[in-house]
Formats: sequence, structure tokens, C-alpha cells
Amino acid sequence: MADTIQQLLRERAESDSTAIIYGDRRVSWRDYIADASAEAAALIAMADKARPMHVGALLANSPDMLVAMAGAGLGGYVLCGINNTRRGENLARDIAKADCQILLVDAAHRELLEGLDLPGVTVVDVEDPQWQQSLAAAGALVPHAEASATDTYMMIFTSGTSGDPKAVRVAHLMIMFAADMLADKFGLTPDDVCYLSMPLFHSNAVVAGFGVALAAGAAMVPAKFSASAFLDDVRRYGVTYMNYVGKPLAYILATPQRPDDGGNTLRVAFGNEASDRDIAEFARRFGTYVLDGFGSTENAVIIARDSETPIGSVGKGLPDVGIYDPVTVTECATARFDEAGALANPDEAIGELVNTQGSGFFSGYYNDTAATEDRMRHGMFWSGDLAYRDAEGWIYLAGRTADWMRVDGENLAAAPIERVLQRLGALSRVAVYAVPDANVGDQVMAAIVLRDNETLTPQELTDFLAEQLDLSPKAWPRYVRIGDDLPTTATNKILKRTLASEGVTAGDGTLWVREERGTAYRAQNSDVAVATS
Repeated sequence: MADTIQQLLRERAESDSTAIIYGDRRVSWRDYIADASAEAAALIAMADKARPMHVGALLANSPDMLVAMAGAGLGGYVLCGINNTRRGENLARDIAKADCQILLVDAAHRELLEGLDLPGVTVVDVEDPQWQQSLAAAGALVPHAEASATDTYMMIFTSGTSGDPKAVRVAHLMIMFAADMLADKFGLTPDDVCYLSMPLFHSNAVVAGFGVALAAGAAMVPAKFSASAFLDDVRRYGVTYMNYVGKPLAYILATPQRPDDGGNTLRVAFGNEASDRDIAEFARRFGTYVLDGFGSTENAVIIARDSETPIGSVGKGLPDVGIYDPVTVTECATARFDEAGALANPDEAIGELVNTQGSGFFSGYYNDTAATEDRMRHGMFWSGDLAYRDAEGWIYLAGRTADWMRVDGENLAAAPIERVLQRLGALSRVAVYAVPDANVGDQVMAAIVLRDNETLTPQELTDFLAEQLDLSPKAWPRYVRIGDDLPTTATNKILKRTLASEGVTAGDGTLWVREERGTAYRAQNSDVAVATS
């Protein structure tokens, strides 16, 4: 059995089954491996042997990106996934942070480099005819290194939802372990077709998309995510498996429902951060098995969901998963619930998810000792995710550590409030975050997006919240911002810090304010229903 991406790619080199489907093109594994070997040979030949063999990839989800990923595996060097939504100095910072000596770029992203200072970086336009000639003239591949399981295969930047993105060193072993497990769990084979519409510079797409297809020998369909094109793509390419992260299911469900939605080939959707409502609705509407788990780029805390997992929970953790108070460095109390199902002891039960045994699959952040040490405090990995655990061991997320709110002397977490709001049928997406109270502490603010053609009045919101007996009165949002969209990262994660930085404003939408000690909401300028177009 292969221990590295390098070994597994070599095993696929003689296969004539389909590896890539892109538009009308079909590329076999044999030809795919040959193309990647040629690219690896050309890059190794031009590299400075005295510097780290780090190759950046500023590429779209395309065959070029897949070739770059396989080339790094076969060549035994490190591929650095560069976030193609970054701009200016932030983009230059990422390239420098990862010590890229070569940067692969395509025509779609070439202009992003204009005016940037990239000292010591050789930029290669993969669509330039001269580069194509170099590939044709490349000799046999002599790998830069024979990779071991613990060697770094890729550097992948964190999403940046809570600060500057950090470059995570992702080992061959991390991808192989997760990909083998998922391919086996879902019974994937070379007959399957994997839809890769999540950004291939991010861990979800690498592990749950590329890695899964490689482990199964299945075909890959690289694509740019589009909610409106999703079902057409599934049918056109015969997609049987998809991975997702963030809110794609919500975006797809916001498209008009059609009577024939269930007539498709998709068997499995696997990802994380979808709401329970969206999981159930996506499975019903498209006749698909949806499994949503907990995951992070660092992959140091592993939580598994199964068919017994109760609504709202992300599953049970491995034996090394704990929930700890970061101040006392002690395990938090078991969650208790009142008669309505609300968490009765949040101050005692909510803590940070940790790996009590060490770093797990986390190999550290590259060029960032301080950030690595912050994650590895007291010999444990601290995830930055808040959670609580019930008496049966089921874990419930409570947001990020920055999601704590202090309202009228009571600690509140954002995620439980979001889960309640997601019960509202008219709602598509929601983010709950803290804004400063005029006197002391915080106030709860919610930014929401309604489903297409849905309406909501202040009175309807009040009536809905009053019916949610498991929602503390202090957790009722003081401010509700209703707009057409929410700011997100390239991986569809909502940027709460952007919303919080804008304060109590309507943005491009409408702002409702709840009376200070009451339950009634009133729009700033009117009391009419808010509708989506």
C-alpha cells in the first residue's frame, strides 16, 4: 500500500481509465501522469538547488492546477497553494512567506502580479508557448527527492477568517490517511466521477477532492463553483461525488427548485460547515447522501459524524479530543440542558477544542514560529474552535474563540444562536457576531440573507424568536442586518471580522433594531417587509 502521494501517483501511471474531464476533454491517468512528470522535470531543471524547492501555484481550478499538484507529488518537492482572491501586498506576502522560488500562473491571474515586488521569484506562465516547448523538451524525471510519509507535500494557507492566513505544512501522510478513509467509506472506484469545485489551493479540495479521487483512481472534474451551473455539471459529467466547505449547499438550495432535481447521478456530498437544515434539504432535493464533518486546515482535531449523531452535533471526537478552559487548562464540565433544550451551563461547559495528546497531523506553520507555539500550548494543540460536549459524548460547536460575547454579564457563543436562527424557513445564510455595547460588554448582531423570493417582517422575526424556547432572551439579536449577501473567503467561510468592523450599519441592505428591553424589532426607516429579489 502506498505511503505517499508520490508512490500512489506512480501506481496510476499505467492506467488508461479517465483521470480528468474538462469541457469536452478527457485525459487518462497515463497521460496525466506523463504531463505531470514532464512539468516536474522542467521545474527541477530550472530550480536553484541551494534554495528550498518550493513551487507556488496561482492557478484556477483547471487541468493546469491538477498537473501542478501531481508534478509536486512525483517530483518530491513542495507545492504552495496561493489563494487567488488575495491582492496586492497581501498576495506578495503569501508568496514570500512560503519561500516560493518559482510561481506558476495562468492567463486568468497573470495581471494580479503586475506591479508586485517578488524578489527571487521566477514566474512561469503555464499557457506561454515557450513553456509548452520546455515541457516537450523535458527529459526523464529525476525526482528532487524520494518523499517520506512525513515530508511536506503542500503548503496550504489557512482561510484567514480570524487574522492573516498562515501557511500550514501538509504532509503526504495527512492526505493519504484521510483520502484512503473517505474513498473506502463511500465505496469510490475508478468508475466514479469527483466534482472539484472548491478552490484547489485549500485543504478541503486537496484532501477531500483531489486526494479522494487519487485514492480511488476516479475521474476528476475541476470547475469553478457556480450554484446555478451545479446540477447541469453533475448531469453533463456524470458526477457521483462532490466535496464542499462553507456555504455551497446553501447557495445551491437558494436556486429555484425543479421537479426533476432528483434525476441526477450524484451519490455522495462530503464536506463541513453546512447547517443541519441544509444537509437534510440537499439530501432530500437531490436524492444524495450528505455527510458533514468537522475539519480544519491543520487537521489536528478529528471528529466523526455518523448516522446516530443528533441534530446540531458534529459527532464524537477521537480519544485524544478534549474541550478545555484555556485559562485554567482543565477540561470543561459536561454540558447540561434545561427543559427547553437550551445550554444551562455555558460558562462551565464551553471551551476550546484541543488535541490532548499533541499535534496530531499538524506539522506546524511555515515561517511562523510564534503562531505554531500559540497553537501548541501546554503540550496540546489548541484549535481556536469553541465547543461543548453532552453526557453521551456528542460535541456541539460554539464558534471561534473570537465569537464569545459578553451580554448583560452573561457569556454567549455565536454558533448556538446561529443554529436557532437557521430554523427560520425564509433564511438562507446567517452570521452572528458581537458589536460593542454603548455602556459595557457586547450586543448580539445578526447578518442574514433571505432565500430568493422570500419576505420577512419585524413582527414575523419577533414571533419566530418567541417560539424558540431554547434561546435565551439575552441571545436575541439586538441588531439584524438584512442584505443580498455576506462577505466570505475564497472557501465560502463567512468573514465575521469584516462584518464586526463595519459596526451597527445596514451595509447595502436594511437594519432592524430591537428595543432595548423588549422584543419588538423596527426597521430604521420603515416597518415594511424585507424581501429578496
